[in-house]
Amino acid sequence: MTTSTASHPLRPYGWNDALATDFAPHEADGLRPGRVVRVDRGSCEAVTVAEDGRVTSVRVGAGPVASPDPLLNPCTGDWVALDLDQGVARALLPRRTAFVRAVSSQRSDGQVLAANIDQVLIAVSLADELDLGRVERFLSLAWESGGQPVVVLTKADLVPDPVTLSYLVEDTERVAPGARVLPVSAATGQGMDTLAALIDGTAALLGQSGAGKSTLANALTGTDAQRVDATRDGDGKGRHTTTTRDLLPLPGGGVLIDTPGLRGVGLWEADSGVARAFTDVEALARDCRFHDCSHRSEPGCAVLAAVDEGALSLRRLENYHKLLRENERIAARSDARLNAEILRNWKQKKALGRHMMERKRGPQQ
Repeated sequence: MTTSTASHPLRPYGWNDALATDFAPHEADGLRPGRVVRVDRGSCEAVTVAEDGRVTSVRVGAGPVASPDPLLNPCTGDWVALDLDQGVARALLPRRTAFVRAVSSQRSDGQVLAANIDQVLIAVSLADELDLGRVERFLSLAWESGGQPVVVLTKADLVPDPVTLSYLVEDTERVAPGARVLPVSAATGQGMDTLAALIDGTAALLGQSGAGKSTLANALTGTDAQRVDATRDGDGKGRHTTTTRDLLPLPGGGVLIDTPGLRGVGLWEADSGVARAFTDVEALARDCRFHDCSHRSEPGCAVLAAVDEGALSLRRLENYHKLLRENERIAARSDARLNAEILRNWKQKKALGRHMMERKRGPQQ
């Protein structure tokens, strides 16, 4: 089987020259490339190439690639080297990008929600009051992932007044520098063609529960792949329906990774992502009198001056401070965990060395 990319059966799923190079050593071992489309309780469902050259779906065990570190376990969107004879994944190919969040605010573990992504579609429902702080949080993680963020304002049909809708879009654009903001309605088709045209490669669809992601995924794929519950009467709010992260092929090319709704999304080592999400604050900071200005009370602070002049909202500055503090706490806990692991490994090696020395000396008289 050849792994050249021009006519490779997995090309619609993202197979390319770089992957072929990474996979070459595994091909020599008789393994097959596959892309993870779903992970469930220690096993993976992946698309690969059958003996007859057609794309097929297989379920395999995590096998040798299973890791106690959740960041190193296979995730939807990962590329793996499959041993179909043994029914396991033998190796995980290097990730280009990954959307990672903190498991919770009380722990130092990270969780990969989607791997090898090109765009991050952040679904924000217009059935709810627009929460710009949450948009900034998602954008920080999206920029950190390496993917290009797109803020998708779903259920735009629930805002019939075009002037009001325009204001909502403008408010979102002000907190999303460098990202496209697009109002859409899967019910009426508004903006759907534009959104589909933006997807190039692999797009991850993320957002809160009830944001309309499953409806959006079905509209983009042209199928009923994702279960959708009826919205509540009165407010048009949806219910949480997606329970797994699924990789779905798109009719126009590329793939979509639909994810379960997120009740919370904690930062995970996202210092550069926060900087990208707040480029306006970072640009103002370059004109501060002191290079280490904290933008709180220092004289000559260009950021505080912009707040006083109305050029920067106080809410945005406060959320910038909040996300930086959160990121610092996560980084400190992560460093503490790493130091604890190093100390534990050192103690284990020291104990093993002492045991070996005692065996070498033999029983004492």
